[in-house]
Amino acid sequence: MNWGRYVAGKRRRQSCCGFSLIELLVAVAILILLVTLYWSPNSKNRQQALERSCQKNLQKVYLALDIYANDFGGSFPDAPSAKAAGEALNVLVPRYTSDTQLFVCPGSSQSAAGPGVALSSHTLSYAYYMGRCATNSQQALLSDQQIDTQPKVAGQLVFSVTGKPPGNNHRQFGGNFLFCDGHLASSPPQAAFPLPLGKGEVLLNP
Repeated sequence: MNWGRYVAGKRRRQSCCGFSLIELLVAVAILILLVTLYWSPNSKNRQQALERSCQKNLQKVYLALDIYANDFGGSFPDAPSAKAAGEALNVLVPRYTSDTQLFVCPGSSQSAAGPGVALSSHTLSYAYYMGRCATNSQQALLSDQQIDTQPKVAGQLVFSVTGKPPGNNHRQFGGNFLFCDGHLASSPPQAAFPLPLGKGEVLLNP
């Protein structure tokens, strides 16, 4: 047996059928780049996943609000002097829920209030329609932070279109709404439905 010819032939087969170290590193780098682009905070796929997590938060907040309304004749929290959502929703903690993480959208940069920290002294992620009650079933009760606190008609800008604050919990991909009867709806940056304010009602941004 010609040992030199055998080794040369084996090397040729390895070079034809195997990956070189450089090729392997390039493949890994491309894979990392694709994963990063897919799951980066500014990617639509990533924000859609965060919007679903946000909806779960809002559903849990609604449980606390619903129990509160049952205790107060169908009315949701109302603090006449409140200037921000946390001041009105402060009454929910800790009697109706002890989980302050629920008041922070997973897509936002806000952090949850720590143990013993009042919501009234902490910036939340959600806007609150104060002055509404359980009978206002088809009206919004909570939403992701909005660009302002004005009433809006369908098609009017409600969330950021640039991905910059205000109203950018989900960057430029819109946001979620929780209604007084507990159902949820998502909206692009332009309002998908009317968002009026009635007498005695006020929208409190975080």
